[in-house]
Amino acid sequence: MKAIMIMFDTLSRRYLPNYGNDWVKMPNFERLGEKTVTMDNFYVGSLPCMPARRELHTGRVNFLHRGWSPLEPFDDSMPEILKNNNVYTHLITDHQHYWEDGGATYHNRYNSYEFIRGQEGDLWKGVVKDPEDMPEHINHMLGFMKEIRRHDFINRKYMIEDEDYPQAQCFNKGLEFLEKNKDADNWFLQIESFDPHEPFCVPDRFKEMYKDEFEGEFDWPGYGNSGSDSEEKIKHGRHMYAALMSMCDEYLGKVIDFMDDNNMWDDTMLIVNTDHGFLMGEKEWWGKNIMPNYNEVAHTPFFIWDPRTKIKNERRQSLSQTIDIAPTILDYFEQEIPKDMEGKTLKDVVKTDSKIRDYGLYGIFGGHVNITDGKYTYMRSCDTFGNGDIFEYTLMPMDMRGMKSTKILEKAQLSKPFNFTKGVPLLKMKPSMAMINPYLTGHMLFDLKNDPYQQNAIDNFEIESEMCKAIVELMVKNDAPKEQFERIGLSSSKEITAEQLKENKIRREEDENRLFEMLGMEIEDDAKNPFLSLASNVPKDFLGNFIGGFKKILEQKNVDVVTINEVVEFMKLQMPPQFASFAGMLIKSSSRRK
Repeated sequence: MKAIMIMFDTLSRRYLPNYGNDWVKMPNFERLGEKTVTMDNFYVGSLPCMPARRELHTGRVNFLHRGWSPLEPFDDSMPEILKNNNVYTHLITDHQHYWEDGGATYHNRYNSYEFIRGQEGDLWKGVVKDPEDMPEHINHMLGFMKEIRRHDFINRKYMIEDEDYPQAQCFNKGLEFLEKNKDADNWFLQIESFDPHEPFCVPDRFKEMYKDEFEGEFDWPGYGNSGSDSEEKIKHGRHMYAALMSMCDEYLGKVIDFMDDNNMWDDTMLIVNTDHGFLMGEKEWWGKNIMPNYNEVAHTPFFIWDPRTKIKNERRQSLSQTIDIAPTILDYFEQEIPKDMEGKTLKDVVKTDSKIRDYGLYGIFGGHVNITDGKYTYMRSCDTFGNGDIFEYTLMPMDMRGMKSTKILEKAQLSKPFNFTKGVPLLKMKPSMAMINPYLTGHMLFDLKNDPYQQNAIDNFEIESEMCKAIVELMVKNDAPKEQFERIGLSSSKEITAEQLKENKIRREEDENRLFEMLGMEIEDDAKNPFLSLASNVPKDFLGNFIGGFKKILEQKNVDVVTINEVVEFMKLQMPPQFASFAGMLIKSSSRRK
């Protein structure tokens, strides 16, 4: 038995011909659809990058207990289970987060691994002085954002020919492994490409496929609002992403060719997947993480060839998720699936489209808790200002690019074990940085049949009540911390009724109106939601002081009517200098709330 998993980062299904796209040139993905089963209702679990990869190993969602993290000592790791049972596992990746503090425990779960350097802001080549030709906008950045952009600019200078690009090196190393081991048995190969994640750095020959009239360079959208960007700029951003998608398609084709030429379809499983999608100007958003997890991010492509079933060129509707990948691979290699894995093997989904779950739970730590049944999606936000008092639970006190600060660790407490930590207690601590408060968009229910692009949230308190019940059931099963229930206004022991949901909505509107009354000034309509989003991150006990301070500044400036610009300027005063540049983007992005 052999298995290949090709994982692309940020592979958006709406740009794939397999899911209806008619302008991005991806002939090898079309071939892939003919050779595999295509999943139509595949969803993420935990977001973004490393939380998703933790699910690839553990087969369970982790966003309710902590954010970005290494694998924990108590985690079940699919590749390690295979390694310990004589299935050789090999990882080839150019995903830079694996060699940062927040991803440092993943690669040693495999028998062997190869890293390719240079993607995004990978701290790769040592250049002491800023390059003379470094763009001016990078010089004006502060903190880690400047560091990332600076190193990306330096890294690109080492990408001259196609074969210099990290994705090309990644796939060529994968083909090298296949050539060496095609006649061996019992191995699992993970080829993991950081592309088409931003920045959309791609050889010119792919850019030539998507020419447009935009003047200038724009291949790295910042996460935020796209409402002020021109149609030409948005179109160009999409074209740059499409160019990188076409590069991914070309290298995928090389693996398909190898499997064809070496008759590997009889004994080799193939999985092609991603961690999440990306918003490319839809709903006036760029990116992910800072906005609700709309389907552009959460509803992902997935392809599987299982040589045991021999089924290809078919589609499946059963609701499946990232957490199902680990048990599927373990089942394929005839290994026991650990009891702590929440996912299910996809074998019967492939064979007969059997249902393996009624609901799928997904989200990002500190954001909405989302659920879908394939017909509706429901995004449950925090129920009051402040996003509740949430904690991270870990034995690996790391963030994305560094360790937890001593200021956080000195206040950490030892908490009791959860039902999946093998009897091990964990450190309980405050998060290093607050997630953007989901209160600013509120609870949202979407009818996917009548509104597949999630343009208009609906009011249906009966359906919302059923969705809340399902959220609670899955959170209880996941042994979610009690404060996660409290912050979204749900109880682990008592159902919330449709009437209560209706009353809660009225109460929220009354709370908001009281804030406007406390301000005591006329406020323009487009400034109301930004003001509420700013106020929603203030603890209740400090709301009075917060609004009083804002009012005092307005009076000093002789402001009679509050505009969005005053809200932005006030937010800048509340933020550390290195983050102040984000103020306008964050505030102005809050205006989509229903």
